Amino acid sequence: MTPRLELRNISKRYPGVLANDDISLAIMPGEIHAVLGENGAGKSTLMKIIYGAAQADSGEIYCDGKLIQDHNPAVSRALGVEMVYQHFALFESVTVAENIALCLRGPFDRRALSSRIVELSQRYGMPIDPARKVHELSVGERQRVEIVRCLLQNPKLLILDEPTSVLTPQAVSKLFETLRQLAAEGCSILYISHKLDEVQQLCDSATVLRNGRVTGTAKPKETTSLELARMMVGSNLPHMNVTPSNLSDGPVLEVRDLSAESRSHHGVNLRDVSFEVFGGEIVGIAGVSGNGQAELISLLSGERTHKRVEAIRIGGKDAGRLHANARRRLGMTFVPEERLGRGAVPSHTLWENALLTGNRAGLVRSGFVDRGRAVAFAKNIIERFGVKANGPEAAAQSLSGGNLQKYIVGREIVLAPKLLLVSQPTWGVDVGAAAFIRQTLVDLSRAGAAVLVVSEELDELFEICDRLLVICQGRVSPPLMRAETNREEVGLLMTRLGTATSEKSGLALQD
Repeated sequence: MTPRLELRNISKRYPGVLANDDISLAIMPGEIHAVLGENGAGKSTLMKIIYGAAQADSGEIYCDGKLIQDHNPAVSRALGVEMVYQHFALFESVTVAENIALCLRGPFDRRALSSRIVELSQRYGMPIDPARKVHELSVGERQRVEIVRCLLQNPKLLILDEPTSVLTPQAVSKLFETLRQLAAEGCSILYISHKLDEVQQLCDSATVLRNGRVTGTAKPKETTSLELARMMVGSNLPHMNVTPSNLSDGPVLEVRDLSAESRSHHGVNLRDVSFEVFGGEIVGIAGVSGNGQAELISLLSGERTHKRVEAIRIGGKDAGRLHANARRRLGMTFVPEERLGRGAVPSHTLWENALLTGNRAGLVRSGFVDRGRAVAFAKNIIERFGVKANGPEAAAQSLSGGNLQKYIVGREIVLAPKLLLVSQPTWGVDVGAAAFIRQTLVDLSRAGAAVLVVSEELDELFEICDRLLVICQGRVSPPLMRAETNREEVGLLMTRLGTATSEKSGLALQD
């Protein structure tokens, strides 16, 4: 049988970096093929080359036995190749339907297209509103747009980069059913994920990359996750050490009857949100993307203030009306979900990005930037948190996703916060970097800080959190002790399919 896609000796070099080194692989019709590797292993570069968004320096690409020449994304789409990028390719100022229409060939009817989007997204358990503008969507909702956009094209080869990072267990199962059905119909799927259990469950074969080279192949269903991880990183993964929590006498963060109307017509209104986070613990907020997480985190971080000053208290002080800088002076730091654009300025150097929040650490004196101190501050983060970068002068956009995330998390932690808010801490991050970041959050909490984690990765929340909350349609459940709940109960709360309760509180999440 002729491979649907075949790569022969693909190499790609950037200044100072050999991103892909003589890579060869083949994907058969109907095969679900995983590409595994750490951040910076060369996966994203290889996917861009396959899709035509980047050109290889050497090597050949064949589709259904025919050599692809003059390769670009338009050629790929004409051949039936579709891709969902990890960093999305969407225009923020227009609607979901308009974004999808831009990828269609030939004329279209906007009303009919919107109906198709609604029907397809609901069928696959990823509901989206075609009339919403992209800038109003969370990261998870944008990922849904990308996946639905590809599925509307009836692809012959579908490239998916971290497609399940923002889905509930139930939605993941639904997506896997869809992917298996597509594969049974002859569609080949190139699947990139750092969730090795998913790879084992879904994929027929896997190619492992390390430092730009193919270091091995495997049959995931016949290989343990430990063996796959060892192939990816070249050594055993660090073991998570989660010691018992030792809570502070009083809460560091208090949220009391917090209600707020969304600033977006299509957003989610918060209703009577109440919870608290003590020093020495990690509290996680689970939920399907687009259920009020963005609205809540903007109010907690100070990006948006609240009319009731007592609705939010930090370190015992009313903070509802305080802006972000004032809250940071109370000991709060914040890691946003979007690395590029909110967490860092892409084109600026790492030492310049250190100034965004580290300016209070003596990097600015008498209104002037102390470049020497800023460079030393950035260098300390790079060394302490194992960030792979060409020094403090490297541009933020030159780092892989995992390394930039480690830098941003490190920048906030070296400020010694009393309260750390972190949204999607390991989204799109490889297993090694994810383990490092999670252990760093645990260590920070055990040193006495209060840590609030907003994440759509249930495995992550169950691994590091002491207590769990679930947000759904702008309401937050009573707290669940991690040891007294399970993924199914939390998953049901996330989708409002049940009324799972906390045995301790006896309260259910109700409308």
